Amino acid sequence: MKTIDINLESTRYPVYLGRGCLHDRSLWDRHLGRGKVLLVTNETVAPLYLSLLLEALGGRKAEVHVLPDGEQHKTVKTWNGILDKLVDMQARRDATLIALGGGVVGDITGYAAASYMRGVRFMQAPTTLLAQVDASVGGKTGVNHPQGKNLIGAFHQPHAVMIDSATLDTLPAREFNAGMAEVVKYGALCNREFHDWLQANSARIAARDGQAVDYLIERSVLDKAEIVGQDEKESGIRALLNLGHSFGHALESETAYARFLHGEAVAIGMVTAARLSENRGLCEPGTAASLAALLKKFDLPVLIPEDLSVERLAAALKLDKKAVASGLRLVLLKSIGEAVVDQGSTAEQILNAIKESQG
Repeated sequence: MKTIDINLESTRYPVYLGRGCLHDRSLWDRHLGRGKVLLVTNETVAPLYLSLLLEALGGRKAEVHVLPDGEQHKTVKTWNGILDKLVDMQARRDATLIALGGGVVGDITGYAAASYMRGVRFMQAPTTLLAQVDASVGGKTGVNHPQGKNLIGAFHQPHAVMIDSATLDTLPAREFNAGMAEVVKYGALCNREFHDWLQANSARIAARDGQAVDYLIERSVLDKAEIVGQDEKESGIRALLNLGHSFGHALESETAYARFLHGEAVAIGMVTAARLSENRGLCEPGTAASLAALLKKFDLPVLIPEDLSVERLAAALKLDKKAVASGLRLVLLKSIGEAVVDQGSTAEQILNAIKESQG
């Protein structure tokens, strides 16, 4: 098992990586406080890993709250249900919430922990590739609004993160591939060497070779830890982690969070951002095609469906949470391995890039 320390201005916490760490009792004993414990999971993950985790708690009494599965349930109503559970169990400020599941479970649970009594501790036990390489680390928590992704939330860092890659053995292929979009993102925005490694090892990854998967998780967490360590609350460099997300979030909100998995929308968004970068002369021609070719190796979509309104997608970008008063901030590419936060794109350029990405 390996440990990566996340060092922030406000706090420090460990990320444990290794097959079997989910049911390592010594880890949970080390990090659980003395207060009451609420374990939040969903209806898909609960039958697979809930009993294993409860056993790892060593007989420690824990309440359980099971959520419906799916991005469409990442709402204020679902979040409020967790708060109701905490009140019903008379949890105090020494309580600990444990998020067992993917990014949706982690985001909602973290936001409940940030909100309850103005902040209680929580721990992440991510069971999807997307959550392991991205959502569980960095402290972004929140829920969606019908008009925009993650518009409601807070920064609230976990007390510890347990990344057990063995949980990926039960992850459906579509979910695994969606997680690969976030992995590809790290190579594209800050690590050309990692991008090249992904290209060279795509067959091993698609076959879920254990050694390759463990490496890409570790490399992704290290890259995110380095960026988040410099900018905890996204006032600067951390915004680079949103490569593909502005366009991706617009796709998700315009399809009621039901048509695309988050990673699928991000994959399309990254290619669209790369195409805009090319059109702006920020990067070399062919960058978008190269990025799309890698994403396709993991059966990810790279084009915006023709039945979606280009104008509506462009309008949805205006409510993106990364927008500022002076205009829309987009993460664009100078090359594979180097991203930049840019506010120089005109409405016409953005619209044209969306049109060119439709097919």
